[in-house]
Amino acid sequence: MRLIFIGPPGSGKGTQTKLLSTRLGLSHIGTGDLLREAVQRDTPAGRQAKSFMAGGQLVPDDVVNTIVAEVFAQRNRSDNFVMDGYPRTLHQARAFDDVLRRFGFPLDGVILLVVPDQEIIRRLSGRWNCPNPECNATYHVPLKPPKVAGVCDNCHSPLMQREDDREETVRMRLQIYHDRHAELLDYYRKIGLLIEVPGLGDFETIYQNIIHALNHKKGQR
Repeated sequence: MRLIFIGPPGSGKGTQTKLLSTRLGLSHIGTGDLLREAVQRDTPAGRQAKSFMAGGQLVPDDVVNTIVAEVFAQRNRSDNFVMDGYPRTLHQARAFDDVLRRFGFPLDGVILLVVPDQEIIRRLSGRWNCPNPECNATYHVPLKPPKVAGVCDNCHSPLMQREDDREETVRMRLQIYHDRHAELLDYYRKIGLLIEVPGLGDFETIYQNIIHALNHKKGQR
């Protein structure tokens, strides 16, 4: 089985791709891992990526496409995989189509984990952390609140919230996600590969919804 997995930040995408990988025997191919490996191996594309990563910039599509193509050109490549974090743009999707055609790897589906923005904001903006390095306890308001608001249960340090978890930052991240993925999702929808799965409920329920949707699509062929 060959899948692409897409979901907004905080959707549970990481959990579900790991479950799919473990239970279905798929290779989990994450863009971040590919970039770090290319940098570590000091490939020409890895050196290009490193210059952008060091400056906190997005690695250009062409560089990412080259790194992905190099992975699939290796003899030990996997025939069955779930892509996590790639493609993210229409340009990347078309380049990936070329790679898959070259090796005769047709996609079985592109899974979109659908979670309302307000739920994402609730999940992410409710996270608070203990800054004490010897503690590092995590809390979630309202899912796992501390006994005293703003204070760590374990070491009594004042809790802090990461910048990425602040509501205004979460809203900005969601807007960027929607802007970048709209064209990509439309592309996969038009060619009949997009599979939209509700991302609400416990992780096992969501996983079973994904499997049901994949089986349903397989039965339509």
